[in-house]
Amino acid sequence: MKEVYEFLKKCGVYYLATMDGDQPRVRPFGTVEIFEDKLYIQTGRSKDVSKQIKANPKVEICGMAEGKWIRVEATLVEDTRIEAEQHMLDAYPSLQNRYKAGDGNNQVLYLKDATATISSFTEEPKVIKF
Repeated sequence: MKEVYEFLKKCGVYYLATMDGDQPRVRPFGTVEIFEDKLYIQTGRSKDVSKQIKANPKVEICGMAEGKWIRVEATLVEDTRIEAEQHMLDAYPSLQNRYKAGDGNNQVLYLKDATATISSFTEEPKVIKF
């Protein structure tokens, strides 16, 4: 999991895919953090992405860094604890002008049953499950 975290941090921006009914939706994300041995992302409950995750928590993440790319299949699980929300806000101070822990909008989710594949044109794919 730590290798996946480090890869996504290197990407800076990665792309999260959800389903909106039968239509895939992809958008850029930048938050990723480890908290209590789980890999977390953050969004706002008022956003369409949050509604899509609630309807179907299966997502894919894709990003590219240093000539390699990563794809992560996972199920997102919401963590409503203030501690988890605050941990993400502490890691990303720029979010603090839009979100507060416990504000009802800040949403942190961890990846469950994840399979990450790191690929390149020159190496065999590396599969990481967590």
